[in-house]
Amino acid sequence: MSTIIYPSPVFGPIHSRRLGISLGINLMPDDGKVCTFDCIYCECGYNKDHRPHHKRPTREEVATALEYKLKQMKAEGIYPDVLTFAGNGEPTGHPEFAEIINDTIRLRNQYCPKAKVSVLSNSTFIDNPAVHNALMKVNNNILKLDTVDADYINLLDRPTGKPYDVNKIIEGMKTFNGHIIIQTMFLKGNYKGKDVNNTTEKFVNPWLEAVKDIKPEEVMVYTIERETPDQELCKATHEELDNIRDRVLTLGIPCTASY
Repeated sequence: MSTIIYPSPVFGPIHSRRLGISLGINLMPDDGKVCTFDCIYCECGYNKDHRPHHKRPTREEVATALEYKLKQMKAEGIYPDVLTFAGNGEPTGHPEFAEIINDTIRLRNQYCPKAKVSVLSNSTFIDNPAVHNALMKVNNNILKLDTVDADYINLLDRPTGKPYDVNKIIEGMKTFNGHIIIQTMFLKGNYKGKDVNNTTEKFVNPWLEAVKDIKPEEVMVYTIERETPDQELCKATHEELDNIRDRVLTLGIPCTASY
């Protein structure tokens, strides 16, 4: 299968389905993947297949590379809609994440003040006070919640670090007091002989109850777009995503669906 290992620490700009013209910031090594999840749908592949040999970029390396790229884009008359922390793994796991966020906001204000700062996170470090405070500073605090079913999380997202308690994650999400965008992957197919369709009522209704309790500013529902490590996965349909989106909207919460 083909996988995507992103350059580090800056890549793009690329066009994001959900965010527009996005300049990517990858806090992981440029030759592999470091993540507290090992999702069966990850475009970067499985963790075991992409063990890095290089180190993560330092805070100084991130700031230098970002400023160079923003200067270049400004000279070309190109301005990003968003500076997005994403790439080969979980960005909030970087030991200097909070300081890097401060640097990024400073550089954004200097070179592209209209751009938003976004973080795509799997939520596993939101109980860290420094990470929490940093995420409160960004425009788009996009946190993953694929389901509230513990068995399904272990099948689909496959947490690899400290014990993952979805109820604790939900309680942590509430502490952002609405400054959170929930991002949820909906898909279908099979994995190791088990059905992974999470578009059914068994999964959607409890997830909606959690969304209602968290009270996010927005919800993003999406499905797989690129090739996945497991070959038996397939996209949720437009109709299925639209139905889920509409049910979120009835809660009075803005929601977008990306196909």
